[in-house]
Amino acid sequence: MLAMRCLIVPAAVLALSACSAPEAMTRSGLMNAGIPRATATCMADRMVHRLSLLQLRRLSGLSKAGQSKSLDQFLYRVRSLKDPEILGVVSASAGLCATGLAG
Repeated sequence: MLAMRCLIVPAAVLALSACSAPEAMTRSGLMNAGIPRATATCMADRMVHRLSLLQLRRLSGLSKAGQSKSLDQFLYRVRSLKDPEILGVVSASAGLCATGLAG
């Protein structure tokens, strides 16, 4: 019984850290792309639960191209990925988070 608990606790910690790493990287990428911190934090939380790791990785490439001057410009750059699911999730997240309606 004790051995089982010793295995469960590290597994739970590992699972939680696995969730936070993509979120932190996504938030950082959004901020590097010019999204304000509060909006980026909100968007990252929503996006990591709705997009695959491959989609998040494709999205992270946008931050390497430089900062956007506005959220609209960022969404224009997201369209260039030609992935309707990414565009839908990012657009919805941006709209909800920028207006404070995300919950």
